[in-house]
Amino acid sequence: MSQYPDERGAELRELFFETAQELLQSLNEETLKLEQHPGDGEIVRTIRRIVHTLKGDSAAAGFQELSELAHALEDVLALETASAHASLAEIAFSTADMFAAMLSCYRNQTALPSTAALRKRIGDLAADPKAKKPRGRKSKALKVSQNNWTEYEKLAMQGAADQGKQVYHIQAQIDPHCAMPIAARQLVLKALSEMGEVLGSRPEAGSTETAPLFQLLVASTRSSGELAARCRIPTVVAQVKVEAVKLKPQMAEPNVIGATPESQGANGNGNQPQARPQPEAESAPVAPAQERGTADKAVSASTENILRVDAERIDTVLNLVGELIVGKSMLQQAINEFARHYPKDSMRGRFADAMAFQSRVLNDLQRSVMKVRMVPVEQLFRRFPRIVRDIAKQCGKDVQLVVRGQDTDLDKGLLDAIAEPLTHLVRNAVGHGIETAEERTRNGKPAQGTIRLDAYHQGNQVVVEVSDDGRGIDAQKVKARAVERGSLSADEAARLSNGDILQLIFQPGFSTAERVTEVSGRGVGLDVVQTVLQRLKGTVQVETRPGQGTKFRLQLPLTLAIIKALLFRVEQRLYAIPLNAVGEIARADESELHQVDGCEILQLRNQVLPVIRLGSLPKGPASERRARVFVLVISMGERKFGLLVNALEGEEELVIKALDDHTVETDLVSGASILGDGRVVLILNLAALVERFSKMRHDPEMGAVFGLLLSRSERARSAQAAPEAQA
Repeated sequence: MSQYPDERGAELRELFFETAQELLQSLNEETLKLEQHPGDGEIVRTIRRIVHTLKGDSAAAGFQELSELAHALEDVLALETASAHASLAEIAFSTADMFAAMLSCYRNQTALPSTAALRKRIGDLAADPKAKKPRGRKSKALKVSQNNWTEYEKLAMQGAADQGKQVYHIQAQIDPHCAMPIAARQLVLKALSEMGEVLGSRPEAGSTETAPLFQLLVASTRSSGELAARCRIPTVVAQVKVEAVKLKPQMAEPNVIGATPESQGANGNGNQPQARPQPEAESAPVAPAQERGTADKAVSASTENILRVDAERIDTVLNLVGELIVGKSMLQQAINEFARHYPKDSMRGRFADAMAFQSRVLNDLQRSVMKVRMVPVEQLFRRFPRIVRDIAKQCGKDVQLVVRGQDTDLDKGLLDAIAEPLTHLVRNAVGHGIETAEERTRNGKPAQGTIRLDAYHQGNQVVVEVSDDGRGIDAQKVKARAVERGSLSADEAARLSNGDILQLIFQPGFSTAERVTEVSGRGVGLDVVQTVLQRLKGTVQVETRPGQGTKFRLQLPLTLAIIKALLFRVEQRLYAIPLNAVGEIARADESELHQVDGCEILQLRNQVLPVIRLGSLPKGPASERRARVFVLVISMGERKFGLLVNALEGEEELVIKALDDHTVETDLVSGASILGDGRVVLILNLAALVERFSKMRHDPEMGAVFGLLLSRSERARSAQAAPEAQA
């Protein structure tokens, strides 16, 4: 494989890898459209343009093998009967997969996969007796081609008609003795652009095709004779044909020229594009020319203002903002101490005003940097139509994917992290959830199953949902499988609620599949989902109705860098949890806590609330316990529990610092932060707390174990962070 030794070549390859991924995604999307609408010539032309771009870019980057494979597919797509061939979509999918594999090998500098089998399939399609190459024009007389202009070009034609201009379809026959046909087309294009506005051309501007016929759409106030005379360039153009396109102004009726197959056929039969009313679902208003011109300029300007910035640079700025927030806390602490020592000093007001101004600017800076990190979740959702299509075909099922909330913004780091969990959930929905068409028909359902992906903001969290209308999850089957695996005893299983039973599916190695397939049955997937969500300080919830479907709800923080936290003390140790996880704060006496099945509970407003004690159990009989404690009511999906703490320290904006495995020996801590006065606060992992609570709920010494684990973690972290705080 070819490689550039210089720095510029490396930069070119990185740019190619980035753009190639976007091209591959577009190739998959267009091929899915072709599979749903076989024989659509416009889709085939779009696929050919994508492959042509990929061919040129890969050749420029020095990746000759990929360029040659793209060239072979492009030749097949150029055949007149390519769009009607039944296997074209399958070949395009296989080629897209091969492109992806080759890109991975180029990036990792490993051996390329063999393309012999794929090349043979492409060659067989090209050698098909029904396949025909584009016919050359033997007649000297030019005829108007049945050309399918794009929707944008048709809108531009209608806009010119609304302005009172005449739209012409011009065909220029390049002289067969011209040695540079591509340059000849540029001469014709330049000549006509001086006479009016060029709305479109075939071949397109910049194309390397050497077709002898050059077709253009030109909007002008000049006559057809003037345009024809300008096109007749000696030794360059052999013949010219100019015909006026009949378009009626549509200022009152907002109809558009459709791009449906029916409208394309009408254009061909009439030898020119014709305006025709569209169904209501396909109608769109045509903006006045002045407004459309302004919009085009705005789009162009926005495109020019887009910058590609490495994510590491943004992370560096975000870290600096975090340090500024720590500095703000230190300054606030100093001002508070000054106010206590000099309560009547006139400088107090000036300090307070300066601090308030700095806080406002810092908050705006933080929000601005966070917006730079945000990307629409559509970047992740775009890959799933192809995944659903492949798995459904493999399982012999008919499944459609419905996507909503693509514009919901999410931190780029979080978006990349949830890609694998979402893939597992979608694969499970097709493999486990959706029934076969026969089974769905017997149960009175539509033969085609539906999987929905949805994303939306909820407070300062992002919620991503994966739902299906399949068979649902059988809680009794899950419970029986858990007992069979030895995860819990029959007595313990009998006491579990449906919500607790559904949590068992997230255990490592758990699966209810009767047989192992390539799609499911190995017991990996949902364990990964919960592990990743816990690492991201998020939660995953399950809702299911037997026979009607299942919904997985993933709740994620908007960012992992800076959080609003509630600080509290447990036995003189300082901890914090995300403020958005706290539903309410209550007070209770130790005597109000009761033991049921080895678990402490509290009756709060006629609701039984299980509680987790982070410290050690108090001494003496329950009737003699008079200490007052705070109860932090935490919501984890549909489940609620209380955290028992000794004292509250208030709210604080914390910059999360990750802890390595050598510093922390428990998963109950997700990070740490340094306060303005140099104190170290540990941030608790609520998801891990709930999981540990579920496993240890029958242990009477559970509280002591929690306290011991957290105490060790704090001592280790404090020993490491103390020099940093003093510095």
